[in-house]
Amino acid sequence: MKRVLLGMLTPSSNTALEPITSAMVSGLPEVSAHFARFRVTEISLRPQALGQFEIDPILEAAKLLADAHVDVISWNGTSSGWLGFDADLALCERIEEEVGIRCCTSVLALNEIMEKTSRKRFGLVTPYLRDVQSAIVANYARHGFECVAERHLGQSVNFGFSEVAPEQIARMSREVAAAQPRPQCLTTFCTNLRAAPLAAALEAELGLPVYDTVSTAVWKSLRLCGVDTARVRGWGSLFQEEIA
Repeated sequence: MKRVLLGMLTPSSNTALEPITSAMVSGLPEVSAHFARFRVTEISLRPQALGQFEIDPILEAAKLLADAHVDVISWNGTSSGWLGFDADLALCERIEEEVGIRCCTSVLALNEIMEKTSRKRFGLVTPYLRDVQSAIVANYARHGFECVAERHLGQSVNFGFSEVAPEQIARMSREVAAAQPRPQCLTTFCTNLRAAPLAAALEAELGLPVYDTVSTAVWKSLRLCGVDTARVRGWGSLFQEEIA
């Protein structure tokens, strides 16, 4: 069986996405995940924080993944939520141009699944600061997505996001799901939250799809590699969606 190698661009202070991603693909014997880091320690709208997402350092990390002959490179992060989706589109174009490997991102994959399933009214759960959250909501609104409810924790230290207790994530999700009008889906929007393992249980409880941004990166990466995502079991309905 031919190996499938998934490359993941990873914020340097993230401790959640690597073990979660590897667990997610553990039932696919031909698939493995490989990671390259670049420096990200703070999530805010301060200039020094925004500067962490300049293309050049990310591109250098992508070139290291290319040395491993990965089949796809995913930016497993949510920065285009507040920077604007064009940032991810430009990043993918540059990576594909420079290293010749297909590229995707957590956020563009999230947008794709919401678009293709006609679930454009969503609930948003993050650990971020209020101004970052507001920027995300406004960015989505400009593209025809309506955030009907949100919860955020007011944090900016990226490492700290991984310390948020699963119980707190679940509580925030329940509060968002209870909003009126009711969201058509929820997104746990941060790749350093330990949220993806909660998706299936939350979906069963709340009756709503839960799209985690670590999960969306894996979902799109597998699709680009021709792997049937329905083989990924126990991680929520995202992987069972039948879309063209």
